[in-house]
Amino acid sequence: MTALLLISDTHHPSRGAAHSGGLPGPVWEAVDAADVVVHAGDWCSVELLDRVEGRAARLLACWGNNDGDELRARLPETARATLDGVRVAVTHETGPKQGRERRALAAHPDTDLLVFGHSHIPWDSAADGLRLLNPGSPTDRRRMPTHTWMTLTLHDGRIDDVVLHHL
Repeated sequence: MTALLLISDTHHPSRGAAHSGGLPGPVWEAVDAADVVVHAGDWCSVELLDRVEGRAARLLACWGNNDGDELRARLPETARATLDGVRVAVTHETGPKQGRERRALAAHPDTDLLVFGHSHIPWDSAADGLRLLNPGSPTDRRRMPTHTWMTLTLHDGRIDDVVLHHL
């Protein structure tokens, strides 16, 4: 069994500066507890990437549209890994919600779980064997009533126990 933490759109330091180390305490606790931290872009600072890399057992991450050259030099546009039998891809943008599943299936064949960000709005859907998850943002809630992130477990090719956390 593999425990994942999903976060995105941390926008450090402009949004995460109010939190110790750039993330809220409960999110740092989730970083420490996870086997894999998945970050779907818009870090906005190398400092936060370094902090998360230093604490995470493993990091699977991409850059977002607000990430500069230094972050883009260290992170891919789309990161991929097979974790506990689940083929995972993480990317920042998937376009508008209308037609998202169709576009995701075409853009990410041979993927079981697609983690994305950009909207700061949590999303959980499935289409033809592809699960799409957006954890929202733990630091910039935008139109949401709370800050959010997700945890889940992977086990023998299955995605289990997806939980949306609120702060």
